[in-house]
Amino acid sequence: MALAFDEFGRPFIILKEQEQKSRLRGLDAQKANISAGKAVARILRTSLGPKGMDKMLQSPDGDVIITNDGATILEQMDVDNQIAKLMVELSRSQDYEIGDGTTGVVVMAGALLEQAERLLERGIHPIRVAEGYEMASRIAVDHLENIAKKFEFGPTDLEPLIQTCMTTLSSKIVNRCKRSLAEIAVKAVLAVADLERKDVNLDLIKVEGKVGGKLEDTELIYGIVVDKDMSHPQMPKRIEDAKIAILTCPFEPPKPKTKHKVDIDTVEKFQTLRKQEQQYFDDMVQKCKDVGATLVICQWGFDDEANHLLMHRNLPAVRWVGGVELELIAIATGGRIVPRFQELSPEKLGKDTWLLFIIAIVFDLRHLDVVPCLLYSLIGWHSICYGLMCSLYCTFGISDVIIFFIKAGLVREKSFGTTKDRMLYIEHCANSRAVTIFTRGGNKMIIEETKRSLHDALCVARNLIRNNSIVYGGGSAEISCSIAVEAAADRYPGVEQYAIRAFGDALEAIPMALAENSGLQPIETLSAVKSQQIKDNNPNFGIDCNDVGTNDMREQNVFETLIGKQQQILLATQVVKMILKIDDVISPSEF
Repeated sequence: MALAFDEFGRPFIILKEQEQKSRLRGLDAQKANISAGKAVARILRTSLGPKGMDKMLQSPDGDVIITNDGATILEQMDVDNQIAKLMVELSRSQDYEIGDGTTGVVVMAGALLEQAERLLERGIHPIRVAEGYEMASRIAVDHLENIAKKFEFGPTDLEPLIQTCMTTLSSKIVNRCKRSLAEIAVKAVLAVADLERKDVNLDLIKVEGKVGGKLEDTELIYGIVVDKDMSHPQMPKRIEDAKIAILTCPFEPPKPKTKHKVDIDTVEKFQTLRKQEQQYFDDMVQKCKDVGATLVICQWGFDDEANHLLMHRNLPAVRWVGGVELELIAIATGGRIVPRFQELSPEKLGKDTWLLFIIAIVFDLRHLDVVPCLLYSLIGWHSICYGLMCSLYCTFGISDVIIFFIKAGLVREKSFGTTKDRMLYIEHCANSRAVTIFTRGGNKMIIEETKRSLHDALCVARNLIRNNSIVYGGGSAEISCSIAVEAAADRYPGVEQYAIRAFGDALEAIPMALAENSGLQPIETLSAVKSQQIKDNNPNFGIDCNDVGTNDMREQNVFETLIGKQQQILLATQVVKMILKIDDVISPSEF
């Protein structure tokens, strides 16, 4: 027990309940932390590369997940050790920032910890090891810049993007369809990308799935797919040139916000109340009809009476649509979400329509070439024409223009198989900057793994649009960095050169794991590729995991993004430095 004494010589306890805590200090604490990090890395090591194995994880609820995505595996694992939790956070950071390389970053961190343990046993101070790792990481990142290649692509030349996405998908369960899925991912990203600003908002890409069919049935829809059907079975299943009213207000009578009580003691009072309710429903439906809407999408539900009225008024409706779907529908169709029925004013809409007609007549007389653009915007096929129409409003000084309905090209309800599952397709929208990737598969686990794989491919395509520099995969970049780091170690006179060499050895853990998972002799394969790189001075040689017959990753079209590889090295180094600087661990004892 740690005691201290006051000025009168009376003892007191520094740390409360010290005898109930366990404590590790110095080298023992560092070795315990390193072993915890290595244990997590060993779990993911076998999942690395195109021939990596999958992991099956069962939740306490009985849900089963089969995946080889590093971030998903660590997210689902029940980890108690604090150092192991740091490795989970490491994988999550890579996933949030880059979206790919979540397994490789943990394997690299485990290799760095393993090399650090050997240096600590030789008596080198952990701070000197951490400083050496920092120097080596800067050398490796700079070397990656030197060996990187620029990938030129455009709207007509998508092959570079597709090849890089195929590299990402080759290590997933869905690798047999990697070509078609890579094309879908690239087209989806380019549909929502702002190439001038080099920015991609992945929130505009919705990935939806439905059990059934086969993986090849996965499709890209330039619009929104909603997992709902029409509220009444007799409503039309196909609506062309639809005008959609997006509502966040329910089809029901208004409710007082104060406590109230209604006494009904006669039949006449009940009839009056019933008529009043019916009148409310009738007015709501009529307001939607008056503005010219041909489809109502409502965030809330409505009872059978409102549903019956909508059906008899020939106004199809969809209810219980989520808020995220409503926003995507509004973005895709260029519309606005209406919070109150009072805003569906027929007077305003009639005025807007008359103004559009007047503008068309004015431009018909002055600039005949503008009329087709105006008509194009009225049909609702292109967002640019819609912007032109708004600019014409500003030119003529017309303010407070509010359009409460929107135009979509086609709304259809689609059935799947014999299960009577139906989904709503909203296609050919005015603004195609919101798209949906609709995946199919034999079971729920395949669907979820396909979604995770597509997320990685989407992130890779986004990263290439932001920075079109690539390095070659198959462990070639790591081997080249290892050679560069080892060559640079001799330039440092201090103890750090040992740590720099150890960093170079740790970089070889990635290609060695690739060779091991592919059924090759790891040491022989790695040494042969490394000598080939040095002999030919070619950083493109890597591990031939797919047994193609050549080690040149350029010929195999195996690419990885430069920023993803740099982020792996930097994040792994930061976490290892943090772990090495811990020399005292105080934890509660286990009873």
